[in-house]
Amino acid sequence: MPSYNIVSLNDFIIKKQKDFFYARGELSSLLHHIGTAAKMVNSKMRKAGLVEILGKSGIENVQGEEQQKLDRYADEVFIDALKACGECCGIASEENQNEVIFTDSLAMKGKYIVCMDPLDGSSNIDYNVSVGSIFSIYRRVSERDVEAGIEDFLQEGSKQVAAGYVIYGSSTMLVYTTGNGVNGFTLDPTIGEFCLSHPNIKTPATGRIYSLNEGNYVKFPEGVKRFIKYCQENIREEGRPYTSRYI
Repeated sequence: MPSYNIVSLNDFIIKKQKDFFYARGELSSLLHHIGTAAKMVNSKMRKAGLVEILGKSGIENVQGEEQQKLDRYADEVFIDALKACGECCGIASEENQNEVIFTDSLAMKGKYIVCMDPLDGSSNIDYNVSVGSIFSIYRRVSERDVEAGIEDFLQEGSKQVAAGYVIYGSSTMLVYTTGNGVNGFTLDPTIGEFCLSHPNIKTPATGRIYSLNEGNYVKFPEGVKRFIKYCQENIREEGRPYTSRYI
């Protein structure tokens, strides 16, 4: 019989934590709660069209875009999950005009803040196109045991301690990194767990696909236009033309 070496997201996180003697499990707990929230969003997504979750909410986000009902749902789920975690003292979300500061005593002890888009591409749900959640984790720079401040959220990207995304589609996949490799986990609906499916993901040195919204071509800088033409040239010995894919 074939043998299956299934590694769940939680098992993987704990194993990686053991590689750092100074780790106390705070980041592991935070990533676990992000995974839990993603499973809740995925469950609701699977019912889209059967329950009253599609359509606009009548509220605009910080980008001036009208929020979808699923945007609001995903935002609330991630906020609740991260607040309950106790390791997160606040969230900056695309769905809120201001940062969300947790004021309970447990959260104020939290070591991290999270910046995220709870559900990117929700306007595509009606067309059965994949959507996703994007997150970035930083250590707070303010003192613990007090409310997080604006300085905790306005940090350089190089200060990230972890980042990742979740894709909800024909299969649901969570991909994250803590700066030591990128790994992908696919949700197994039979056991309700994210399982390691794409270990040590790397970007290939060369590719055969280019992807962008060419409907905005007239607005592109000349350098970008020249690169698009380069991708489209029929030079077989150099592996061109490239294939165009964009959703």
